[in-house]
Amino acid sequence: MKHLVLVGACYLDTILTVPDFPSEDAKLRATSLTVRRGGNCPNTLQVFHQLVQSSPTTPRVASHLISPLPSHSSPATQQILSSFDDDPSTSTDQADGTSRATSTTGTEERKSVLEFGCCLYREEHSSPASSYIVRSSATSSRTIINYNELKEMSFEEFVRIADEITSSVESEDGDADGPWWHFEGRIPETTLLCIRHLRRISPRSTISVEVEKPNRDGLSELAAEANIVFYSRTWAESRGYVSAEACLRGEAFASEAALMLCTWGSYGATAYSPAPADECISISPSRPDIQVVDTVGAGDTFIAGMLYGLICHTDDWSREAKLRFAVELATKKVQREGFAGL
Repeated sequence: MKHLVLVGACYLDTILTVPDFPSEDAKLRATSLTVRRGGNCPNTLQVFHQLVQSSPTTPRVASHLISPLPSHSSPATQQILSSFDDDPSTSTDQADGTSRATSTTGTEERKSVLEFGCCLYREEHSSPASSYIVRSSATSSRTIINYNELKEMSFEEFVRIADEITSSVESEDGDADGPWWHFEGRIPETTLLCIRHLRRISPRSTISVEVEKPNRDGLSELAAEANIVFYSRTWAESRGYVSAEACLRGEAFASEAALMLCTWGSYGATAYSPAPADECISISPSRPDIQVVDTVGAGDTFIAGMLYGLICHTDDWSREAKLRFAVELATKKVQREGFAGL
């Protein structure tokens, strides 16, 4: 069995859709209100799980989420855990924080396992990290305000969890390459220590990192340590880059990553493999004239598509095919609310 471990924050999103963004001290009626689980890694996990479940040829994958959550018994935590149950074949075991989804094709049983036992339950809290999103129908902009009183993951907490996962995986025969660890790029100083710890205890592991927030110091240092790096357009433009390719080529000098990717909104995404390959591939959506409904989580969906291609179709999909799949998946996502049914 292959293993994917995602490390990042989990939110409950409250999304207000308004005709246009309000001016200060204005009063405005929203046209819709949606409350759903959010957070980069949880969103990516949900979509990745769907992809594994939907393919009869996909290898078995256990996906682990490491994220601070409120008390395990709190209604907020139960709402978050149950939010991954987007098909009737999935059930959440509230006792051990494990959700197991099973589907059967012919006589062959295939399981995609969601593991929440590695989450960090803050028993003194009952409220989750919260995100309030104002989405403008006029411009498709989204303004996000976060509030989070949960203690962030500490390096010591990560070491304990990483050592347990690594020991468990090494006792299996099905993941000879080691687990795949994906980091949101949150709390860079701690994340850098976590990556270096993984290099010591699990040198066969693959590590990917998101570089998204423009004003978050230390993200370049994380990119320098990772095997795979996902850059956002917002971060790239904050550094003065005018295209995805310019960003990837410019950042390649400070990174040893084997693969670098950058999304660029409606223009699609670009993948770059530095020396010795020096290969750059750009893919645009096959249908640019789409009706955009919901862009929240589009980048998370792209990452899920790429991780699916890189982990589950390592040899039978070309790099261009993986990138095209991820771009089309993200394009499909922005045409619907939420992530169900992707």
